[in-house]
Amino acid sequence: MKKNKSKIKVAIASDFFTSFSKVPRKQQAKVLDFINKFRSDPMLPGINYERIVCAKDPNMRSVRIDQSYRGIVLKPESGNVYVLLWVDHHDEAYRWAENKTYQIHPETGSLQVIDVEAGDPSQVIAESQSDDGEKGLFDDVRDRHLLKLGVPEQQLQVVRGVRDESDLDRLAGQIPQEAYESLFFIASGYSLEDVFQEIEASEAKKPVDTEDFGAALENPDSRRRFYVVEDDLELAAMLNAPLEKWRVFLHPSQQKLVERSWNGPVRVLGGAGTGKTVAAIHRAKWLAQHLFNDENDRILFTTFTRNLAADIQDNLSKICSKDVLRRIEVANLDRWVATFLRRNGYEYEIDYGNRTDQLWKQAVDMAPDGLNLEPSFYREEWERVVQPQAISSANEYMQASRIGRGIRLNRKARKSVWSVFEEYWALLNENGLREPADAMQDARLLLANKNEDLPYRAIVVDEAQDMGIQAFSLIRQMVPEGKNDLFIVGDAHQRIYRHKVVLGQCGINIVGRSRKLKINYRTTDETRAWAISLLKGLSIDDLDGGTDDQKGYKSLLHGVYPEVKIFSGFKEEVDFIADYLNTIKTDTGVLNGICLVARTNNLLMQYQNSLKEKDIDVYMVKRSEAEDRQAPGVRLGTMHRVKGLEFDHVIIAGVNDGIIPLESIGARSSDPTVKVDSEISERALLYVSATRAKKAVVVTAFGKASRFII
Repeated sequence: MKKNKSKIKVAIASDFFTSFSKVPRKQQAKVLDFINKFRSDPMLPGINYERIVCAKDPNMRSVRIDQSYRGIVLKPESGNVYVLLWVDHHDEAYRWAENKTYQIHPETGSLQVIDVEAGDPSQVIAESQSDDGEKGLFDDVRDRHLLKLGVPEQQLQVVRGVRDESDLDRLAGQIPQEAYESLFFIASGYSLEDVFQEIEASEAKKPVDTEDFGAALENPDSRRRFYVVEDDLELAAMLNAPLEKWRVFLHPSQQKLVERSWNGPVRVLGGAGTGKTVAAIHRAKWLAQHLFNDENDRILFTTFTRNLAADIQDNLSKICSKDVLRRIEVANLDRWVATFLRRNGYEYEIDYGNRTDQLWKQAVDMAPDGLNLEPSFYREEWERVVQPQAISSANEYMQASRIGRGIRLNRKARKSVWSVFEEYWALLNENGLREPADAMQDARLLLANKNEDLPYRAIVVDEAQDMGIQAFSLIRQMVPEGKNDLFIVGDAHQRIYRHKVVLGQCGINIVGRSRKLKINYRTTDETRAWAISLLKGLSIDDLDGGTDDQKGYKSLLHGVYPEVKIFSGFKEEVDFIADYLNTIKTDTGVLNGICLVARTNNLLMQYQNSLKEKDIDVYMVKRSEAEDRQAPGVRLGTMHRVKGLEFDHVIIAGVNDGIIPLESIGARSSDPTVKVDSEISERALLYVSATRAKKAVVVTAFGKASRFII
């Protein structure tokens, strides 16, 4: 049958990106030339399709790149779809192709890859079982429902043999990922109805044409594995960028969040590594590309710290055209506020503690006698009651809610306490200073009073758990309420800056528009489990007055369990770290995939100096710059600084008693609520640090180790 060139669809498999990254530079140029020719017309005479005799899939073909290299192409007998699957040296390419089959699932409509290279998957389960009559994990699920979950018909029998999560994990690489994920949710305690709702499967839908590969490529589950190429420049940029597949392939749960017109603000929760920031980045791109693409439209992407903003800007530049990128402004919120206020003639300097700490001491010295309150109480009351509620008078303070404060105050005591706040406020005015939360309030009031129209049609908020009430009240003021106005991602398990917020109290209504990501793509499940154990038994909020949990939170990757090493002294610890780094360098040739994390800057400097003395290259993760992935050396960063980043290996060093948890003001507070919050923040720092690792975590201490790791 002659093919209609105008309808030809060329797709690239995620596996192709993996194989391309391993091809030598000289051959990569030839591969790119071939792809461009292939995309222009897959039926050109120069493209010699050859059948792969031993291939189990009759639609598999090889194509010549040069004398040594071959590409593997899926070329269905009917239709106008061509899929680039793999590229490799001749023999290796054929060997890879022999045991792959590609088929359209008759229930889900997705194009699935079944790899039978490891043999019969039922054998994997059979070898781990004995004839003890134990009930199968999915005995209560009917075949038709397993099919609806994405299980291929030929693998129903092996699924029936699964008795526990260990059996299921052994099948992770041999059954399609969407099927594995759905089965995992059931194994985690979700009802079948809950899982169907999660994957948006319905009983009433159009019959699937198992020969229509074009329609199959549009399926959300297919799109996690295959990308339909529309633009030559976009393709070249993808193939020349580092191998980070999130730039191209989104999980269906992410696609549903990103590529949808919402009726109002959206909140997205999810554990570390579930791709919240990835979804936020793609959301900003999608909004600028499809909804708000007029000349003057702008999308604001804001996050908590400057180095995260720099990293996000760098990542956006790798997936957006210049025209789309021009409509997306990236800024951490503090910097945006400072710039906006300065442009409007703001007469105060915003201080982050360097000067206001001394003013607090002066104000507390003026406290009336007889209150018997610790000095730390006043600042805690200011940050947890006065600032969040924008209290500006004694009368407002008398009526203010103090829910969550562990020390009660009667009316007389409140009046005395307010005198300290009046003194502090006078000192701030006298010195021309404002705290960041007060500056955000001033910016919000300025916007409201001036009735100024900002260019933003939508705002995307990353790391929402570290932003407070004043921040979100300002964000609500910055963009008009309406469809697609706010896209907010966060995880209170990773809150490390003490702020709590109830979005509804900031005028942000997320009712009916709250979603949760559950699959961790970054860390191994062993690292995830260790990190989660640090927060076991703690109550974690959901950013809107409710509680969050990590039910169904799972990593699809497996590796080694985090290693904890405790040494008698600093020298022994550093000797171990140096040996560990040198071993990895011997294996990989580089150190730039490793990060050493410490709780404080002072401690980090000690490790930096000690490693330099041992002739080990180091690279500091800076406050306001994106990490240069190509720069040599082991990365060094504080626990706060590495937030939002990822590395192959993470060394969490100096996890000592008195360092983690740090003996901070919160830990010494007389308020039991503050003490609890302080401990949660310290545990969250350790959780965040561990979940930066993609392959392995090593935790070290010297002297007396932290009680968190004993």
